[in-house]
Amino acid sequence: MKKKYKGIDLFCGIGGFRLAMNSSQVECVFSSDNDKFAQQTYEANFHEVPTGDIKAVDEKDIPKFDILTAGFPCQPFSYAGEKQGFNDEVRGTLFFDVCRILEYHKPPMVFLENVKGLKSHDKGKTLQTVLDTLKKLGYYPHWTILSSLDYGLPQKRERWYCVAFRTDVDFEWPKPIKGHPVLRDIIEMNDRNPSLAISKFELDRIDYHFANAKPGDRIQHDNSKYKPNTKKGKYGVFSFQKTDGSLRFHVGDPAKTQIQEAFYSCLDTYASTIIANRTPKLWDIRRKLSVLESKRLQGFPDDFVFPVSDAQAYKQLGNSVSVPIIVKIMNNMIKTYEKSLEYPPNCSRLTQQDLIIRELEEKRRSWADS
Repeated sequence: MKKKYKGIDLFCGIGGFRLAMNSSQVECVFSSDNDKFAQQTYEANFHEVPTGDIKAVDEKDIPKFDILTAGFPCQPFSYAGEKQGFNDEVRGTLFFDVCRILEYHKPPMVFLENVKGLKSHDKGKTLQTVLDTLKKLGYYPHWTILSSLDYGLPQKRERWYCVAFRTDVDFEWPKPIKGHPVLRDIIEMNDRNPSLAISKFELDRIDYHFANAKPGDRIQHDNSKYKPNTKKGKYGVFSFQKTDGSLRFHVGDPAKTQIQEAFYSCLDTYASTIIANRTPKLWDIRRKLSVLESKRLQGFPDDFVFPVSDAQAYKQLGNSVSVPIIVKIMNNMIKTYEKSLEYPPNCSRLTQQDLIIRELEEKRRSWADS
């Protein structure tokens, strides 16, 4: 990296993007999050309290920067009004605040993250609004869906990622890593904290499955405890074990779409997605992940501090980005930007190739002279 970059960390949560900035030697000059508990965790690790409500921040008061990062919340986008400019399309959403900051500062790089469902939300209209708005603001967006499982974490966490530049560049997403770790690689096997134990109700169902199932069997459980008019009472609860060892419980008639009710991983496979109100559980060690293990699941360092309750820590990790994939994307983004400065996009591809060849020839001459 040829120069020192500055970044801002919007909807920063506990600082997953901030860790990626640190890894890429990007100085964070502004952070913002409205959650007081997330602010506490951010301060404990980065020694500054994020600004609160971004809606109350005047974009003119934000220091100059090169990179805007934001895991912006995906509220429904309004299609009311005359739609004359991005203000009418995104007004009332937090994405509007990203847009007004971009419009004023015009940084060369933008890095956004959101849930996978953004792609299909409102039949794709929300995503199209995001992309069209970025284009109206003078950016060339590149987006994709990537899974943390392909980038060094034992968690199938699919997310929408978007990088955007003020010039039309060739951007490559980081290539997947071959293979992936399994939960055994992050588990503290000696941790027997009783607060992590799976409930007796769940254990009884797990034990019932293994007492009655042969490989590939789909086991029906007693649904008499559920009211007849509920989905569980009407269609029943079933369990089956996948070939990777994970155990699934679902509700539904075998002839119809089945609704997943519970997912239990095991040591030799990956975890389900950690979210704010659900921590992955393992049937074979009969407990959920600890906060330490959940940090590892999201790629946070072991020494990352949580000055909040465990319940808040789980919630914050569930709402966070997966750090390793953010690091890789940011690194590629900065390299792409630097290359665009070296070989301006208004040059033809042939001209760019000529420049590269010329550099190689100059290097050969210098080697020959030496």
